Amino acid sequence: MTQYLITHFSDFQLACLGSFFLHESIFFLAGLPFIYLERAGWLSKYKIQTKNNSPAAQEKCITRLLLYHFGVNLPVMIFSYPVFKYMGMQSSLPLPSWKVVLSQIIFYFILEDFVFYWGHRILHTKWLYKHVHSVHHEYATPFGLTSEYAHPAEILFLGFATIVGPAITGPHLMTLWLWMVLRVLETVEAHCGYHFPWSLSNFIPLYGGADFHDYHHRLLYTKSGNYSSTFVYMDWIFGTDKGYRKLKALKSFGIEDDPKQM
Repeated sequence: MTQYLITHFSDFQLACLGSFFLHESIFFLAGLPFIYLERAGWLSKYKIQTKNNSPAAQEKCITRLLLYHFGVNLPVMIFSYPVFKYMGMQSSLPLPSWKVVLSQIIFYFILEDFVFYWGHRILHTKWLYKHVHSVHHEYATPFGLTSEYAHPAEILFLGFATIVGPAITGPHLMTLWLWMVLRVLETVEAHCGYHFPWSLSNFIPLYGGADFHDYHHRLLYTKSGNYSSTFVYMDWIFGTDKGYRKLKALKSFGIEDDPKQM
């Protein structure tokens, strides 16, 4: 497969157009099912919030996403190509060893968590929330595709957290694609609005997941907390998950409370 790609396509085509096509495919294949689950009411017992989005709201999200992806994401990928080439990205054989790939992916997750956490907290300051981040929070009841529904400025601002790791290490293109797939699947799952018995947060320590991030969307910007991306240790270290942990403690005792009061 790799041999076919590098034989029939240029580095530019693979890194820019190939990455864009892969992103769109994984994002919509992972996100669209949650729209149908919500409309059909299937698996509703696992839905975190009882409220549903209207079909019009869902369609608005899809329309805006296509505009953002083609108008913002694709140009960014194209203009980022010289940077990645300069930093050492390659697509030729041989492929890197699994140890190299694993170490790079772990590094990307750690660095992305750190950068995203602080960037996200900054976006929750009064002016930036009102003029930029409030677009993402139009959906207080998130579903998978809302993960990338955001103001163009936010796409660029927080997108830096995703690309800074690969830009530093200059990975093989296949490693970059793997990172992209994992990151897309993670953010779609975090916004899906469902907490399943098989959700990763039930098995991976410190993994946030949908329940953790759904709490963030339900609250006013000044009280939200839960700013982390994939893992929750940054919120734990800086105490920005206290409201969420209090709510979880109350639920463990069979007491329901309004998260807006946390």
